[in-house]
Amino acid sequence: MREYLFTIFGFGIPSHSVLSALAILLGLGVTAYFAKQEGKDPEKLSEMAFAVILGGLLGARLWEVLFFQGGYYLSNPLEILAVWDGGMSVQGGLIGGILTGAWYVRKLKWSFWDTADIFAPGLILGQAIGRAACFMNGDAYGAPTNSGFGIVYPPGTNAYAEYGDQPLWPAEVFESMWCMVVFAVLILLKFKPLPKGMIFVIYVTLYSIARFFLEYLRGDTPEYLFNWTAGQWTSIAAILVTLVLFAGTRLLTKKGLGSDGTSKY
Repeated sequence: MREYLFTIFGFGIPSHSVLSALAILLGLGVTAYFAKQEGKDPEKLSEMAFAVILGGLLGARLWEVLFFQGGYYLSNPLEILAVWDGGMSVQGGLIGGILTGAWYVRKLKWSFWDTADIFAPGLILGQAIGRAACFMNGDAYGAPTNSGFGIVYPPGTNAYAEYGDQPLWPAEVFESMWCMVVFAVLILLKFKPLPKGMIFVIYVTLYSIARFFLEYLRGDTPEYLFNWTAGQWTSIAAILVTLVLFAGTRLLTKKGLGSDGTSKY
């Protein structure tokens, strides 16, 4: 891991920031490709993507501040603005981005589920690279493995400040790898005749299930009811809300189903 990639005129360029920017660019590239396949207006899509990114960044920071490191930021309120030091919740970013996207889709009078399917592969690819950024920053680290196996973070990282030279579970590495698997699955499914919205539902479900269990390896998140972390509660809520909304929409538009079983909404 390397917290700073290089320096320019004495200023360090954080690996986290560079990889996060790369995650956004590659995610947008994948989204633009599928949007073109669906015949979406590239100008309108660009405007929407910009709004989704802003909403995602705001949601990511707020979720981190409110649910993951509330005590720290309460004692250091000025650090809330220091986003370049990390501290961005992936799930908060997704919630912020999805809510912003839903509002923008309504404004454009596009199908929400159709648009969500277009964005899903790019989102999970961005998450995979984003977790690599966490690893480079010593962020989203795991708990001690209590064995010789694990990652030993260098001095200066949050992980080292918390656990010293104890080997930790590579939780962020596992999550990044799983996101790449989900990305490959979604790409394959894009060429299948599935109901609109199904790819997005699969994306949310596959990621959230893995995130729920990977939280047991994390060593940087507080626990709440049932000793579940904020990430676990968010994962369960994301699956339930997505499935309920998808099922509800399908029921309300049942008459729009074609003879081939695909949805017309």
